[in-house]
Amino acid sequence: MHKKQSRDIFLFILGGVVLFFLSGMVDELRVYQGATIAIYVIAISSIILLTGYSGQVSLGHGALMAVGAYAAAVTRIEFKLPIILCFVVAVLLAAIGGALLGAAAARLSGPYLAGTTLALAIGLPSLANQFTVLGGEQGLLFDVGFPPLSLGEEFTQYKWFFWIAGLAALISMWIIKNILGSRYGRTWRAIRGNEVAAQLSGINIARSKILAFTISAGIAGLAGALLSMTIGTVSPSAFPLALSFSLLAGAVLSGLTTLGGAMIGAVVLVAIPEIADVVAHRVGSSERVTTNLPGFLVSALLILTVLFVPNGPVEQHRARKAKHLALKK
Repeated sequence: MHKKQSRDIFLFILGGVVLFFLSGMVDELRVYQGATIAIYVIAISSIILLTGYSGQVSLGHGALMAVGAYAAAVTRIEFKLPIILCFVVAVLLAAIGGALLGAAAARLSGPYLAGTTLALAIGLPSLANQFTVLGGEQGLLFDVGFPPLSLGEEFTQYKWFFWIAGLAALISMWIIKNILGSRYGRTWRAIRGNEVAAQLSGINIARSKILAFTISAGIAGLAGALLSMTIGTVSPSAFPLALSFSLLAGAVLSGLTTLGGAMIGAVVLVAIPEIADVVAHRVGSSERVTTNLPGFLVSALLILTVLFVPNGPVEQHRARKAKHLALKK
């Protein structure tokens, strides 16, 4: 186990070094897309933890991201705290919201739980419009500023965002990986497999579900704060219902039980709007088609994934590799 942990630490450090040098080799658009991919990796990982491991379906993770985004923005504007502390506040408040939602979720399952989280995703934007401190429909500007030391004229704002988002993604994935490998992860898998058997073995089902929702919500809150940092604003329109559906689709594409596949889902979510734009320009489609095409492509890809690789491409590859090795023996 010690050797495995040392190897994982080395891989995470290596990933950070690669991201550092990569940010100086690509143009501004790719750096922005890289930051968005890192944010989606964090958000999708939170769904994998919640749905893939504890078996609880959430259709409202976009709303939990919004909680984290508003918490970070209000903290930054009202109290002028350092950006790291703003992110910490975002995680804590989103986790508290997740704990409250988890308390209700502990009594629900299946479509009832999905419906509850869906109602949250629909109702939260309207609720945000009722408070002037949240900026109403226009939202709030979220300025994280530049690093305290000058890093040269070529170091742009988006590179700074990329560094923050990339580092946050690496740290988040490390923490989630260790949580899922701990007794908590094993407990969640047991509950997902058979709640009755898990309860008979002495597992507190309600407490375990609330804990899963709390941790997942906190991670989603961090992703929301990072997203608002990247786009520079926090508003209800930045966290629509479509975001929750897209993240869930990204988690399915990644493989709901495969944390390492989160990168695949994140890349797909970032690439699809660009692909849709290219296709729309090639065929000369109207603006309405251009607007709706990304959603259609995500839906089509989701259906194909469920039909042909229901466990995700990474898990499918592992299964084929294991089968191949078994046949060799």
